[in-house]
Amino acid sequence: MAACVARRALTVGSRWWSRSLTGARGSRPLCAAGGAQAFPPAATTTSQRHLSSRNRAEGKVLETVGVFEVPKQNGKYETGQLFLHSVFGYRGVVLFPWQARLYDRDVASGASEKAENPAGHGSKEVKGKTHTYYQVLIDARDCPHISQRSQTEAVTFLANHDDSRALYAIPGLDYVSHEDILPYTSTDQVPIQHELFERFLLYDQTKAPPFVARETLRAWQEKNHPWLELSDVHRETTENIRVTVIPFYMGMREAQNSHVYWWRYCIRLENLDSDVVQLRERHWRIFSLSGTLETVRGRGVVGREPVLSKEQPAFQYSSHVSLQASSGHMWGTFRFERPDGSHFDVRIPPFSLESNKDEKTPPSGLHW
Repeated sequence: MAACVARRALTVGSRWWSRSLTGARGSRPLCAAGGAQAFPPAATTTSQRHLSSRNRAEGKVLETVGVFEVPKQNGKYETGQLFLHSVFGYRGVVLFPWQARLYDRDVASGASEKAENPAGHGSKEVKGKTHTYYQVLIDARDCPHISQRSQTEAVTFLANHDDSRALYAIPGLDYVSHEDILPYTSTDQVPIQHELFERFLLYDQTKAPPFVARETLRAWQEKNHPWLELSDVHRETTENIRVTVIPFYMGMREAQNSHVYWWRYCIRLENLDSDVVQLRERHWRIFSLSGTLETVRGRGVVGREPVLSKEQPAFQYSSHVSLQASSGHMWGTFRFERPDGSHFDVRIPPFSLESNKDEKTPPSGLHW
């Protein structure tokens, strides 16, 4: 397709996406220049306006990657749907959807706000609402450009052998909320560069989207579903910093004549304001059904102290926790610093750590 006249573009590093003014609604070319920061559909305007970073590399030329589609307000995207991530901007493809229960404390009713959380720390209780999330593949070309904003190995597994701390990760897998997806189409038969793309998906021009699941993808989903399944999502906003937590059960291991249960949890921090803030400390409280209460305090998260700004408003990471009981709770706070040196605490919504009732052996690796 021809080069585009950009309507809007936002940047991450030296890479940027844009949408074209050319083309009718629902058929605008999507353009890229080596990087990925996408923008939501609401950001479009009727005036021709190009936004770029001071750090934009000179001589960059926009390249078309596909044709923009109008995002779905209702329903869900199918396996094989190509998209740009509206927050982190990477190119991706949908593998399959999950129906999750979203517990959003920002919309808690007055009555529910007075309820005590089972963990006993006085947080709001809310009823979960069904929300669609997706398991996706990330384009490997975009991973280096989003590595400071989001871990590109967000899905980890507990290895199937005696070392209970052995973990391994599958790179380029992510979980994406329905509203994060900016769908597009492409005539390229291999539009996403990922080692699993052609193993999982088959090009079929008679289908829409034109990529269908291979038997390999269906078998992989069925085999690993207990450790891939996203069931609960917890969200809460404090002083315009929104924290979203997704816990996953990973399995149980025997260690020194006792059972050790493992979970991973994915956390996204989003700055909904224009003020720049920096994460400085984390403070966790971990309650186990065995009756123990552990406190963990430290600098930053996963060795970083991310800055959240209007240009780069979000940071996402994954971590792990183990208990000597089949269930428990976690909650806590993140301490942020403003440019003037003042600090404020942001609540981490409380979430349950529940083991799967159907105990199965976690996967030992990928076999094709």
